[in-house]
Amino acid sequence: MAKLSEQAGLPNLASVNSEVARRILRTGEVELLGRMPWSSNATFIVVVRGAAGELLAIYKPRIGERPLWDFEEGSLCKREVAAAQVAELLGWPLVPDTVLRDDLPHGVGSLQVFLDHDPDEHYFNLLSDHTDVFRRFGVFDVVVNNTDRKSGHLLRAATGSIFGIDHGVCFHEHWKLRTVIWEFGGEQLPVALLSDLECLSGRLRNDDHGLGDLISPAEMAAMIVRVDDLLANKHFPIGQNDHRHYPWPLV
Repeated sequence: MAKLSEQAGLPNLASVNSEVARRILRTGEVELLGRMPWSSNATFIVVVRGAAGELLAIYKPRIGERPLWDFEEGSLCKREVAAAQVAELLGWPLVPDTVLRDDLPHGVGSLQVFLDHDPDEHYFNLLSDHTDVFRRFGVFDVVVNNTDRKSGHLLRAATGSIFGIDHGVCFHEHWKLRTVIWEFGGEQLPVALLSDLECLSGRLRNDDHGLGDLISPAEMAAMIVRVDDLLANKHFPIGQNDHRHYPWPLV
């Protein structure tokens, strides 16, 4: 199966290293290429150009967000950025680099490095060969309280690494976890993951992580509680087999 970039006729850009990509994403000039299909909110594919190179990125403008009854209006793009920051605090490369910028074509929004991938690959057909990375995702989704972890939100990049996307409906202060990742329910958490959670618990209690600009104080406090609960229970949560614990559609 051809990569998404080939199917969509996207430009074939020369690759840049991760540090250069970080600078380009934060300071580069953005050009709209088109709108991504099948997205519930306005989502655009863009080229971001800097002095050292260029890259493809996904742009989600705040003005294009559909209001939701249970999330603050205009906050979804900030939650996308918060999820990437939490993954970075954990030391887990699970979310593509994501930033919030106010100098974009349709105003303030999130800008995330585009991941080229085979769109026929997703959680359900990647699980058997990548159980360890999906255990991390299972824990990560508890930490950020992901309300919409579909199978198709887990992608294998051209490098072979697996990333998660679409984190706009995370961090609610009330427990709303909806995910396809329940295979590990009841398992004891690996020691390495517990160690990373212990570090995260301390980091979240500091004031230098920048999350306070992205989520509310109540949401921040609730995330700390979820992390501490994982540390205390030392097991993956068990979901019930009902509509409240699974997203729809599943893929």
